[in-house]
Amino acid sequence: MKRYDIVFIGHVTIDEIDALEGSARDVTGGAPFFGALAAAGAKRKIAVITRMAKGDEQLVEPLKSAGIDVYFRPTHETTHMRVVHPTANVDDRVMYQTKNAGFFTIEDMPTIEPSLVHLGALTDQEFTLGFMKELKVRGFRLTVDMQGFVRQVDEATRIIRFGDVPEKREIMGLVDFVKLDVVEAKILTGTDNLREAAAICNTWGSREIMITRSDGVLVRSERKNYFARFTNKRSAGRTGRGDTTFGAYLARRLDYPVEESLKFAASLASIKMETPGPFSGTFESVIKRMGMGDHPVS
Repeated sequence: MKRYDIVFIGHVTIDEIDALEGSARDVTGGAPFFGALAAAGAKRKIAVITRMAKGDEQLVEPLKSAGIDVYFRPTHETTHMRVVHPTANVDDRVMYQTKNAGFFTIEDMPTIEPSLVHLGALTDQEFTLGFMKELKVRGFRLTVDMQGFVRQVDEATRIIRFGDVPEKREIMGLVDFVKLDVVEAKILTGTDNLREAAAICNTWGSREIMITRSDGVLVRSERKNYFARFTNKRSAGRTGRGDTTFGAYLARRLDYPVEESLKFAASLASIKMETPGPFSGTFESVIKRMGMGDHPVS
């Protein structure tokens, strides 16, 4: 059986982005796409498990070119997303899911050694609590992005609405790492104070919590909070910011302490945000950005 450092599971998508800084069509996206490329940039052995239409296999070529193993289950359609940024605030957006590749099941899992699995969904149409429990039974360690539960697709309009998650405590109790952004954190915990929200999530069972916002990222671990600022000079590549940050963090965290891993993740994501698309920089460029002294941690 093959062994990986991290396995990313989620839909690789076709995105349409409308923003004041520029619009784009037929852009490849999805949490595993951005996250896996960030983790591969940290020199890790990575796999992606996804669902998509067979005719769209070219979407995963950048993953394969980066040395990432891709396992995909053919479906009748690939997930399509439309993201509208109506203002200059990069956290202000309206999202639509116009096509959907469907829920993952345990049958979608290849025969691989149990490892760290990141469940990176864009909406509540990808993972179930039952799927998570089956992965745990098989010996996988789990991390989860709560956007995959908070973002709820309205079946009539296909608009993605944000809502609380009744199973949030059980979900976080199953995982070692959890990722949220500031909007999702407020919906789930009732506060947009990063430290307070992370502390609440901590009581629900997750060992480490990451919360991102436009200016930086906070991680809470062992009752301590760490914060690093993003240093990007423009936000043309804002889409995928959180997935990139978390993928880089997980990859670095395998061997490094929290503060070092957070600096690495914030630096890598900052480089990514300056150019549309996934992270395409070098490991050396991230290390150089880390040494610029622009990441106060508290």
